[in-house]
Amino acid sequence: MPAQTFDNSTDPAIGIALRGGALAFDGRPVFEDLDLDIPAGRTTCLLGTSGVGKSSLLRLIAGISPEATARRLVASDGGPIAGRIAYMDQRDLLLPWLSVLDNVTLGARLRGEAAEQPRALALLRQVGLADEAGALPSALSGGMRQRAALARTLMEDRAVVLMDEPFSAVDALTRLRLQDLAAELLVGRTILLVTHDPLEALRLGHRILVLRGDPAHLSEPLEPAGAVPRRADDPALHGLAATILHDLAA
Repeated sequence: MPAQTFDNSTDPAIGIALRGGALAFDGRPVFEDLDLDIPAGRTTCLLGTSGVGKSSLLRLIAGISPEATARRLVASDGGPIAGRIAYMDQRDLLLPWLSVLDNVTLGARLRGEAAEQPRALALLRQVGLADEAGALPSALSGGMRQRAALARTLMEDRAVVLMDEPFSAVDALTRLRLQDLAAELLVGRTILLVTHDPLEALRLGHRILVLRGDPAHLSEPLEPAGAVPRRADDPALHGLAATILHDLAA
């Protein structure tokens, strides 16, 4: 089957395979010999209780983990992973002295590249911030700041997007809207989304995994039916959320 492609990028979607992931603190293994597959062009959601190593696993794949290691970490096409990943933190991490537009184009400038301002402005229109391009982050609401962070992530135009609880700091209604927006704008990318919220995982995930235990291990994947984003008021999702909560507590 040919690789799926996505809008705004010339790169095909790629899968990621991690083998032998390991993390320990003070000599105690958090997880060890962990294997994880992230299918190309789909959203994989990862849940788990605090301290189980979710964020460390995400940083390991991003290549920015000082503590977690892997025996093997490869892309499905055999190419390098470095340079093909965008990372979105749960904090917006906007630089307060830069305008929204300059924050969105920050990655290019840090790499010494010319900033594509027309494309950045187009992305700001997509996330509903066209009128705020010249504003400082302090003038934005929490939801607007997260939309700016999403635009900055999209500006990187990478095949793989890693998201660490990116919408946890906003109110429930804004979170639903941001989930819908992310699902729309990230179609075709390979996504690993870490979340504490079973309903968020069920709305956005093609594949859902729970990291649990001591040392932690991954559950069998859950693959809900239906296209994403799924309806938040779907009774079937709430039934599945209860099942996930049971798995988290096991």
